[in-house]
Amino acid sequence: MSLSLQAGAWGLVAGLALVLGALIAWFVRVPPRVVAGVMAFGAGVLISALAFDLVDEAETQGGLGATIGGFVAGAVVYVAANALLARRGARHRKRSGGQQPSEQEQQGSGAAIAIGALLDGIPESVVLGLSLLGGQGVGIGVLAAIFISNLPEGLSSAAGMKASGRRAGYVFGVWGGIAVASGLAALVGALTLQDASPATVAVITAIAAGAILAMLADTMIPEAFEKDHAATGLITAAGFLTAFTISRAGG
Repeated sequence: MSLSLQAGAWGLVAGLALVLGALIAWFVRVPPRVVAGVMAFGAGVLISALAFDLVDEAETQGGLGATIGGFVAGAVVYVAANALLARRGARHRKRSGGQQPSEQEQQGSGAAIAIGALLDGIPESVVLGLSLLGGQGVGIGVLAAIFISNLPEGLSSAAGMKASGRRAGYVFGVWGGIAVASGLAALVGALTLQDASPATVAVITAIAAGAILAMLADTMIPEAFEKDHAATGLITAAGFLTAFTISRAGG
């Protein structure tokens, strides 16, 4: 199997964690504090991947200046796009309670939530595709971090969609579509950058890392803290340590 197809397959696998989370939320009533705890754990996992697998690798390949520039650009673009979507009803797309507006409450919010979920997932998928470019196979630490964090994302957001009256067709259409888009993003990332210079790959990795960190601060951590603030820090630390251990064991 070609490298780009491998990237697409792994991106799809990681994206399917969103569908799995949505299935759990749709058929099982998960207590809000449990959802918040799993979300905090997922946030810690992604923070670890950012620090030890993405930003560090980008700086090694492209240097500090390129890494800083890419990281800032990714964060700025994400925050700007997220602010635009928030005004159209996607602000609480990862919230598990009744914060998400229904289509009757805000026309077009369904599309905004779907686009916002896609915005959250694409940077992770691109990074997953880039992890294959070194010729050593998929980055186990990155794959584990994305999969583990996608599960609570899908769970929390789907619970919120259900609470706001969204139908099953919409919920699973969104997450199924994003799983496919995740695979395509990983495939395209690997295909278009297969012959790129290390500096270019480093900049793209840093851009994705900046967007992911901004996403964590804007969407995942607020949901975790709102419902389970007393234990959020400890659970996030556990997620960080888990991902760090997986990364080092896999390396």
